[in-house]
Amino acid sequence: MNKKKPLLLLTLLTASLLAGVAGAQQEINISREVNVIGGVKPLPIALSGFSGEAAAVLKFDLEVQGFKVVDDSSAQYELAGGNNGDVHGQLNDRTARTSLLAKAYSGGTTRTQAHALADDVVSAVFHMPGIGQTKIAFKVDTGANSEVYVSDFDGHNAQAVTHDNTIVAAPTWVPRHLALFYVSYKLGNAHIWFHNLATGARDVFARYGGSNLSPAVSPDGSKVAMILSKSGWVDLWVCNIDGSGLKELTHSPQDESSPCWSPDGKWILFAGKVGERRVLRKISPEGGEAQTISTAGAGSPSEPDWSPDGKWIVFTSQYSRGFNICVIPAAGGPATVVVEGEDPSWSPNSRTVVFARRTGNGRVLSLLDVFTKQVKDVKQISGSDSQPSWAK
Repeated sequence: MNKKKPLLLLTLLTASLLAGVAGAQQEINISREVNVIGGVKPLPIALSGFSGEAAAVLKFDLEVQGFKVVDDSSAQYELAGGNNGDVHGQLNDRTARTSLLAKAYSGGTTRTQAHALADDVVSAVFHMPGIGQTKIAFKVDTGANSEVYVSDFDGHNAQAVTHDNTIVAAPTWVPRHLALFYVSYKLGNAHIWFHNLATGARDVFARYGGSNLSPAVSPDGSKVAMILSKSGWVDLWVCNIDGSGLKELTHSPQDESSPCWSPDGKWILFAGKVGERRVLRKISPEGGEAQTISTAGAGSPSEPDWSPDGKWIVFTSQYSRGFNICVIPAAGGPATVVVEGEDPSWSPNSRTVVFARRTGNGRVLSLLDVFTKQVKDVKQISGSDSQPSWAK
């Protein structure tokens, strides 16, 4: 274990990343919608005056956050404006006969200005931050090897983080920092690496005997959960962000996988087994007995992610023909199947999920508005794209 203190290397994310993340911990205020998964009709909105890239960005952003762009005659909301020079827009609620937003945007590109306008529309209607200026990290397979990439949430402006020509896996963000942990076989075995994206500096974080897998950073950035096989079994471990205080949380011949944290940092959720049945379980980072979380109606759960508002858990469920993305309340309960796919990760505003879906040529990344079940593919990198992680 490397004893250097990665936090000393961290640099705060640029404003473009933080703008979509600020306020992510606040409760969603969608009134009638918040307790209905997949059963909400999108709000009809008409766009007028926009063209080209600005129109495309607005339609994409709004339709993965609860709206449906329709013709003028059937719209409840109207977003009128233009992009001749800077982007500007005015949002009206025709039902309430009120103006909700009037704003012009300058600086940056047409794309970034359109993202900012879409974020303000989401904020005005749903009273939550938008996602237009957030980032995702993901894995791209190119034949036998793979690399870690980072892009805007919609797949644009993608950049390779690694150039190792080996196998990588499980990129995950350090909350509120431009930094990642991920698994790489660069040195021959599966080791966990820390990578400061602001400076390019990286170092091995966990290099124990056996496999070092699935890093997950606590919401306050102070601890890292991971899956290690150093004791002979594949178990859940946790340590401080500087590598000190390593503690084994589970010790069982049943392999554990895919840890994530509750937003208050009090629990680590992971996929484990009870007998031969795969289940979701949670355990305190201080140790103790693990508790099983009910996923009634969804078998073989794995790859869980806890929503930043604390209300929901999204996970992958395997069935005879493939994989489904399912959602349950954070306390457990009947699962709602929302879309076919795997590797889900929540957006900072707890409304949208990025996930991987299988095609004839591998996997592609898609975005799901959990409440309306609207899905759109992100711009793809050549190769097979999977294991997305949304910056929070």
